[in-house]
Amino acid sequence: MRKLLSILALLGMFAFVMPQVQAQDKKEVKTEKVEKAKTEKASFHQVIKKRFVEGGPAFMGIVLLTLILGLAIAIERIIYLYLADTNTQKLLKKVEEALEEGGVQHALEVLKNERGPVASIFYQGLLRMAEGEGLEAAEKAVISYGNVQVGQLEKNVSWIALFIALAPMLGFMGTVIGMIDAFDKIEKAGDMNPSLVARGIKIALLTTVFGLIVAIILQIFYNFIIAKIDKIVNKMEDASISLIDLLVKYSK
Repeated sequence: MRKLLSILALLGMFAFVMPQVQAQDKKEVKTEKVEKAKTEKASFHQVIKKRFVEGGPAFMGIVLLTLILGLAIAIERIIYLYLADTNTQKLLKKVEEALEEGGVQHALEVLKNERGPVASIFYQGLLRMAEGEGLEAAEKAVISYGNVQVGQLEKNVSWIALFIALAPMLGFMGTVIGMIDAFDKIEKAGDMNPSLVARGIKIALLTTVFGLIVAIILQIFYNFIIAKIDKIVNKMEDASISLIDLLVKYSK
């Protein structure tokens, strides 16, 4: 009887303890999964930060500065170009209607309320006509002021090109310095220990990678800006030719 009671007691204890153990195991597994998910979620940012620090503050900081300055100029240029882009056909129609209704002075008043390089070019050409300098002077003013406006569109773009060239060059310089540091450590130690070389080579590769990443990012912005400038310049040239034709028609 006692043996039977002992067996029943042991069975009861197992029945009570086992569910708790299983629940604890499930909880631990769930906690590990949550922690793993958090680690994977934050891994990209952490890896970038870790690699940046490992690359060394001297050259990595300079490479980061080139990225910040390049992006600042690129964003400023993009905003300026979008504001400079206008509907030239609509503007030409307004100028033609103003010339027919009130002459050159009325057209100048209309252009004062318009923005963009095309409106500025039109204004300079019509101003020469209003001052009585003739069609030839108006044509020269349109061409000259058109060149000025192209210069305004291309302002500071050369700095982006400089940063595109500078970023990988700084990365390669970091590579050379890292390799020199690695060989200095080998020379001092007098032994080809992989651990001595690893850090120098790692720094060398990281500076090169970050320099190339910066150059790639800025190159994308640079190409977009150049394409936008070419588009605006083509519209300016077409609009200038149309304005001269319009002035020839008006002068007759």
